[in-house]
Amino acid sequence: MAAAAGRSSKSAGEAGPSSDLEADIRQLRADIAKLAEQLATTREHSYSAARRAAAEGVEQLRTQGEAAIEGLRSNANDIQEQVIATVREKPVTSLAIAAGVGFLFALLSRR
Repeated sequence: MAAAAGRSSKSAGEAGPSSDLEADIRQLRADIAKLAEQLATTREHSYSAARRAAAEGVEQLRTQGEAAIEGLRSNANDIQEQVIATVREKPVTSLAIAAGVGFLFALLSRR
Protein backbone atom coordinates (compact mmCIF):
# COMPACT_ATOMS: atom_id res chain seq x y z
CA MET A 1 0.00 0.00 0.00
CA ALA A 2 2.88 2.28 0.69
CA ALA A 3 4.11 1.60 -2.83
CA ALA A 4 0.70 2.53 -4.27
CA ALA A 5 0.63 5.72 -2.23
CA GLY A 6 4.12 6.56 -3.47
CA ARG A 7 3.03 6.03 -7.04
CA SER A 8 -0.11 8.14 -6.67
CA SER A 9 1.82 10.96 -5.01
CA LYS A 10 4.44 10.69 -7.75
CA SER A 11 1.67 10.87 -10.40
CA ALA A 12 0.10 13.79 -8.65
CA GLY A 13 3.53 15.43 -8.41
CA GLU A 14 4.09 14.98 -12.16
CA ALA A 15 0.63 16.30 -12.97
CA GLY A 16 1.29 19.45 -10.93
CA PRO A 17 4.43 20.60 -12.78
CA SER A 18 2.88 19.54 -16.09
CA SER A 19 -0.19 21.67 -15.47
CA ASP A 20 2.07 24.53 -14.30
CA LEU A 21 4.08 24.16 -17.50
CA GLU A 22 0.92 24.21 -19.60
CA ALA A 23 -0.28 27.30 -17.73
CA ASP A 24 3.07 28.98 -18.33
CA ILE A 25 2.89 28.11 -22.03
CA ARG A 26 -0.63 29.55 -22.24
CA GLN A 27 0.55 32.69 -20.47
CA LEU A 28 3.53 32.99 -22.86
CA ARG A 29 1.23 32.60 -25.85
CA ALA A 30 -1.06 35.31 -24.45
CA ASP A 31 1.95 37.58 -23.84
CA ILE A 32 3.26 36.98 -27.38
CA ALA A 33 -0.18 37.76 -28.80
CA LYS A 34 -0.28 41.01 -26.79
CA LEU A 35 3.22 41.92 -28.00
CA ALA A 36 2.26 41.23 -31.61
CA GLU A 37 -0.81 43.44 -31.19
CA GLN A 38 1.28 46.22 -29.64
CA LEU A 39 3.83 45.97 -32.45
CA ALA A 40 1.06 46.24 -35.04
CA THR A 41 -0.36 49.28 -33.27
CA THR A 42 3.08 50.87 -33.00
CA ARG A 43 3.74 50.18 -36.69
CA GLU A 44 0.44 51.81 -37.66
CA HIS A 45 1.19 54.86 -35.50
CA SER A 46 4.74 55.11 -36.87
CA TYR A 47 3.51 54.79 -40.44
CA SER A 48 0.84 57.43 -40.00
CA ALA A 49 3.29 59.76 -38.23
CA ALA A 50 5.88 59.30 -40.99
CA ARG A 51 3.24 59.87 -43.64
CA ARG A 52 2.03 63.01 -41.88
CA ALA A 53 5.61 64.32 -41.58
CA ALA A 54 6.25 63.61 -45.25
CA ALA A 55 3.06 65.39 -46.26
CA GLU A 56 4.04 68.41 -44.17
CA GLY A 57 7.52 68.39 -45.71
CA VAL A 58 6.08 68.26 -49.22
CA GLU A 59 3.76 71.14 -48.40
CA GLN A 60 6.64 73.23 -47.05
CA LEU A 61 8.75 72.50 -50.13
CA ARG A 62 5.85 73.40 -52.41
CA THR A 63 5.32 76.67 -50.55
CA GLN A 64 9.04 77.51 -50.71
CA GLY A 65 9.13 76.63 -54.41
CA GLU A 66 6.16 78.86 -55.15
CA ALA A 67 7.80 81.71 -53.23
CA ALA A 68 11.06 81.22 -55.15
CA ILE A 69 9.22 81.19 -58.49
CA GLU A 70 7.34 84.35 -57.54
CA GLY A 71 10.65 86.01 -56.59
CA LEU A 72 12.18 85.03 -59.93
CA ARG A 73 9.16 86.40 -61.80
CA SER A 74 9.44 89.66 -59.92
CA ASN A 75 13.16 89.92 -60.71
CA ALA A 76 12.54 89.10 -64.37
CA ASN A 77 9.86 91.78 -64.56
CA ASP A 78 12.23 94.32 -62.97
CA ILE A 79 14.99 93.45 -65.46
CA GLN A 80 12.54 93.67 -68.35
CA GLU A 81 11.40 97.12 -67.22
CA GLN A 82 15.03 98.26 -66.91
CA VAL A 83 15.88 97.00 -70.41
CA ILE A 84 12.81 98.72 -71.88
CA ALA A 85 13.72 101.98 -70.12
CA THR A 86 17.33 101.75 -71.35
CA VAL A 87 16.24 101.06 -74.96
CA ARG A 88 13.85 104.03 -74.86
CA GLU A 89 16.56 106.33 -73.45
CA LYS A 90 19.33 105.20 -75.84
CA PRO A 91 17.86 103.49 -78.90
CA VAL A 92 20.98 103.80 -81.10
CA THR A 93 23.26 102.34 -78.44
CA SER A 94 20.80 99.51 -77.82
CA LEU A 95 20.65 98.76 -81.55
CA ALA A 96 24.45 98.68 -81.76
CA ILE A 97 24.66 96.32 -78.76
CA ALA A 98 22.01 94.04 -80.27
CA ALA A 99 23.91 93.96 -83.59
CA GLY A 100 27.16 93.13 -81.77
CA VAL A 101 25.56 90.31 -79.79
CA GLY A 102 24.00 88.94 -82.98
CA PHE A 103 27.40 89.06 -84.71
CA LEU A 104 29.01 87.12 -81.82
CA PHE A 105 26.28 84.47 -81.93
CA ALA A 106 26.80 84.13 -85.68
CA LEU A 107 30.54 83.62 -85.19
CA LEU A 108 29.98 81.03 -82.47
CA SER A 109 27.37 79.12 -84.48
CA ARG A 110 29.75 78.73 -87.44
CA ARG A 111 32.24 76.75 -85.35
